[in-house]
Amino acid sequence: MTITLITGANKGIGFETAKQLLALGHVVYIGARDVERGEKAAAALGARFVQLDVTDDASVSSALATIDSAEGRLDVLVNNAGVLGNGVTDGPAALRAFDTNAVGIVRVTEAALPLLRKSSNPTVVTVSSSAGSFWAVTNPERPEFNLPLALYSASKSAATMLTVQYAKAQPGIKFNAVEPGTTATDMTAAFGVGRSPEESARVVVRLATLDADGPTGTFQDENGEVPW
Repeated sequence: MTITLITGANKGIGFETAKQLLALGHVVYIGARDVERGEKAAAALGARFVQLDVTDDASVSSALATIDSAEGRLDVLVNNAGVLGNGVTDGPAALRAFDTNAVGIVRVTEAALPLLRKSSNPTVVTVSSSAGSFWAVTNPERPEFNLPLALYSASKSAATMLTVQYAKAQPGIKFNAVEPGTTATDMTAAFGVGRSPEESARVVVRLATLDADGPTGTFQDENGEVPW
């Protein structure tokens, strides 16, 4: 059995990723801030639920302790939880965006490392964004060029950099970041764009199911590595 934790998995890409990994035989823990929504999502899928708020150290520690007690290890971690950070650009908004999209990755990953080290094929996938790619946002031919999301973009740059640095610091664990594609979710509803979460989740699932000799320290979309 492959033991998998997905943060922010009660809806959107996280939910669809959980659904697809369950179909592949994974034991999936859905992490969500809201207990009612998380339990409802887990019940709908046949997954397990842990209350997990990536901005709260105690919540993160408790969630990983629950998995440790039940499973004794963690094989796959998907850092999926995120916020758009649109609207007013000020200090509090910046703190919220970075706390969820970047610092949250550190909280969860650090808490998960002892369990990941007990796996025979430990894998971490971080759902990042090409909106955080310098190459993409400075290329007039790319849709990211006109995306007015400074805090989201900057925090996703940090998420990708954390992936690379963790890959270097933890050579026994695969760390990869993914651009899942423009997706129609609650988070992007204001833009009225994107494909189904099911399609985008396939990109996440590919990196979550790498063989032991798979790549690490990369930033990929469905077509391969993305410059950033």
